[in-house]
Amino acid sequence: MTELGTPGPTVALVHDYLTQRGGAERVVLSMLKAFPGAPLHTSLYDAQGTYPEFRTATIRTSPLDRSSLLRTHHRLALPFLAPAFGRQRIEADVVICSSSGWAHGVGVGAGARKVVYCYSPARWLYDGRRYLGPARAAMARIAVAASPPLVRWDRKAAATADRYLTLSTAVRERIRDVYGIEAEILHPPPILDPTGPSHAPTDVEPGFFLCVSRLLPYKNVDAILAAFADLTSERLVVVGSGPERERLAAVAGPNVRFLGRVADEELRWLYRECVAVVAASYEDYGLTPLEGAVFGRPAVVLRAGGFLETVREGATGVFFDEPDPRRLVPALRTALTTEWSRSDLQDQAERFSEDRFVRRLREIVAEEARGGPGGAR
Repeated sequence: MTELGTPGPTVALVHDYLTQRGGAERVVLSMLKAFPGAPLHTSLYDAQGTYPEFRTATIRTSPLDRSSLLRTHHRLALPFLAPAFGRQRIEADVVICSSSGWAHGVGVGAGARKVVYCYSPARWLYDGRRYLGPARAAMARIAVAASPPLVRWDRKAAATADRYLTLSTAVRERIRDVYGIEAEILHPPPILDPTGPSHAPTDVEPGFFLCVSRLLPYKNVDAILAAFADLTSERLVVVGSGPERERLAAVAGPNVRFLGRVADEELRWLYRECVAVVAASYEDYGLTPLEGAVFGRPAVVLRAGGFLETVREGATGVFFDEPDPRRLVPALRTALTTEWSRSDLQDQAERFSEDRFVRRLREIVAEEARGGPGGAR
């Protein structure tokens, strides 16, 4: 727990699992900056699979973490996550749950306040077929069969929160539809420091388009690969891992390079030396265009979801209307022929700064410790 002032509320953090590198895990790192020393509760922790900054945190794991198989293949833990979180009871004045499906199910002590930062109601539970994709149809059928009791658990868990936060208008609407809860938007920050150390990955030359994405069906990376099959004069570098890696690599052209997971030093170099960031997914938020903007690089993105909030058309990026190479190729060419203002790009990133995120989250915790907005215990 951590103290906010003297005296002040104690805070504990909860996150679904710490086994990968992604936008949600970066948000948790920002939460730890807001509340240094706060314990971080999670189901599974793979130090090699996630960001090294977590190694200095006080991490408390569930009994599931005793299984090395589940730590390295967290999707196998899906049937066990609801009871794992449901059995936990966390003692703190304010408990912040960083959740896309599980962490919001923890119990809290008497008189404690629970704040949920929701990235999305569980995609596999409410949008399983698109999330898992046709290649994993059997898993989708299992998810659908298991969903009624888990939907009941999930909605009951959501109702235990004293306050709901989320990252974008698109997710706020989804939370309203699924849970009947009105959530406050608190945009997460891009936190990749452009002044930090950087170095080039092996055999990558400057002047490429950059796709930073988990390799999952709903990310539509295959549409980007198809566009570069037509745009053979340009190169694409793909950063990220996931179950689609083998299939995507098999259909990629010779102008595409898959790097898998990379360290932040390499990611800084990639953002700095790319032509533009490209993404074709229906994102809840759209963090990678902001990370590119920090380095003065524009984005080519799908006109949907969170990208509508993080990209300013014509000033910080180019939109295309469908995840279809026929729409993507003209947008990529527009990005190549446009003169982009570095100051416009960096100003856009500054609107979503980590300082702003940390300040507002501390205000919310102080409000909840008093019994909620305008309240007093």
